[in-house]
Amino acid sequence: MTHPITPPPELRRLWAQQAQRINPNDPVEWMQCVSEKAAQWGADQELQACCEWLQEGFGEVGDFPQKLRAARRPKPPSLKEQALLVLEDVYLASAHYNIIRQALEALPDD
Repeated sequence: MTHPITPPPELRRLWAQQAQRINPNDPVEWMQCVSEKAAQWGADQELQACCEWLQEGFGEVGDFPQKLRAARRPKPPSLKEQALLVLEDVYLASAHYNIIRQALEALPDD
């Protein structure tokens, strides 16, 4: 018997095929890739079940499930945010720094 959070066989096969294309000669890397995908898939299934349980069990819970999902699966920083962080680590003349910072801040957030 499989655990209800076990990925379906077709998904595991897909992950194995994807992993083999990354590095055809390294089965250890395949296993690492598949295990990381399986762990993420399982965690996503659990989070989804928790959000559904909140919704079903407590009726009108407002935006708590969305807040829970946002807290547990934060979006990675945008390219603009990453560039601003890198800029803080780079030594530049203040005039150049200000020009680059202003240009980055003028870009829309993605």
